[in-house]
Amino acid sequence: MVHISRAQLLAIFGVLIAGFLFAAPNLLSRDTVEKLPSWLPNQQVNLGLDLRGGSYLLLRVDVDGVFQEQLQGFVDSVRVELRRARIGYTGLGLEGNSVVFSLRDTADIERAREVLRDYIGDARLRISDQGEGSITLSEEAMAERRSGVVQQSIEIVRRRIDETGTREPTIQRQGEDRILVQLPGEDDPERVKDLLGQTARMSFHLVEEDVVPGVDPVPPGSKLLQSRERAPGGQPLEYVVRNRVMVSGDNLVDAQATFQEGQPVVSFRFDSVGAQRFGDATRNNVGRLFAIVLDDEVISAPVIREPILGGRGVISGSFTTQEAQDLALLLRAGALPAELLVIEERTVGPGLGADSIAAGELASVLGLLFVVVLMVAVYGLFGAMASFALLFNLVLMLAALSALQATLTLPGIAGIVLTIGMAVDANVLIFERIREEVLNGRGPVSAIDHGYREALSAIIDANVTTLIAAILLYQFGTGPIRGFAVTLSIGLVTSMFTAIMVTRLMVVTWLRAGRTKKTLPI
Repeated sequence: MVHISRAQLLAIFGVLIAGFLFAAPNLLSRDTVEKLPSWLPNQQVNLGLDLRGGSYLLLRVDVDGVFQEQLQGFVDSVRVELRRARIGYTGLGLEGNSVVFSLRDTADIERAREVLRDYIGDARLRISDQGEGSITLSEEAMAERRSGVVQQSIEIVRRRIDETGTREPTIQRQGEDRILVQLPGEDDPERVKDLLGQTARMSFHLVEEDVVPGVDPVPPGSKLLQSRERAPGGQPLEYVVRNRVMVSGDNLVDAQATFQEGQPVVSFRFDSVGAQRFGDATRNNVGRLFAIVLDDEVISAPVIREPILGGRGVISGSFTTQEAQDLALLLRAGALPAELLVIEERTVGPGLGADSIAAGELASVLGLLFVVVLMVAVYGLFGAMASFALLFNLVLMLAALSALQATLTLPGIAGIVLTIGMAVDANVLIFERIREEVLNGRGPVSAIDHGYREALSAIIDANVTTLIAAILLYQFGTGPIRGFAVTLSIGLVTSMFTAIMVTRLMVVTWLRAGRTKKTLPI
């Protein structure tokens, strides 16, 4: 253990140099770091919400609403298909999580099963001998659908958040139907909440121009919707639009905020399928009002003056520049499969974050100072070597956090402070073992060699068991608990490296300097 090969020496210096390079950007401003050459390390430690300030949102995905929509779709399919097959029925509707109906003639039972089987997917169809029918979603189908909806919602939330320019957002799933969103440094949380609260389902519908909203009854197959546009008296305009979707926003491939005649508008572009449908709809309905509907609200209802065959169009509606940009962002990111409900919201001011950072820095400095004083007082020169290696340990921790782009939180700082105290544990085991060997009559070289060799197994056992605990904390914990687990795990690895390799290099260098004839300074 008192011999260090050339390969080990190169590895030690290589790790230390890399540590300094990856840790250095944290000493520079963000603007300076962005100007560094791309081949240099340019990653800084991400500060968490409690250190940097920002917004915390806990969202619940309304999966039950998705199931209700799916069941309502079954109701429509049953109505259409049974009528098409001329099969009489009564009592069609929703009852709990099932679609129920009754056949007028029990002789139509088998034919009804054949007709409906192709339209219900993996749902369960049951028709009793008395003609009482039900369509129910299976538990397996509901669980799969729930997981898919939540995962899809997370991806769309991520797209929307990324396009707002928020740095280092945290977006992760919690439980079965919840999404945690943390936005460090976000200074306009209300705008983000509005963006996430909109489902952004866009569709194009024809307007029933012969029906006066609020006066004439709404005909079957149509619905009454309010508009963002305002009447001269300030009241929102209303339109009666057909339920049939002429073109769906699912076919949208791009949307950008731009200007037309000095007014902010949103230009959009369809894929080939959407372009074909959009061209057919506008070609066959020249002169009619064409409503653009977003989340059951009419954005605008322009007149189709000529066929639009290129798959491109413009949405205008007295937007501000910010509203146009937000609408374009929503359309680009895609529609949420379910509504998101805000169930918890917190905002942390940057002042509180600055106080947390200052307190963490003070705790770290005091912890480092007390450890250094104790180690030097108890182990003399060797204690000073261990304390010097502790500085390398902090540099390596900072470098690892930067390279991994881990988010440093207040519990993470606690993990660093704890690591400062634990980092010298390995040196304490080694130095005490060396003392025992000296008391047993061994010389300096033999005592140091046996001290490192015999203490190694205890060091590995202690650190591995703590590392297992940290891994379990990360696996089963959330948010701040994970931040603590990350810094603790990194600290364990770096402290083992500095204790076994860096401190040993200093001790071996001291031995080779001809100090072996003297008493060991511990």
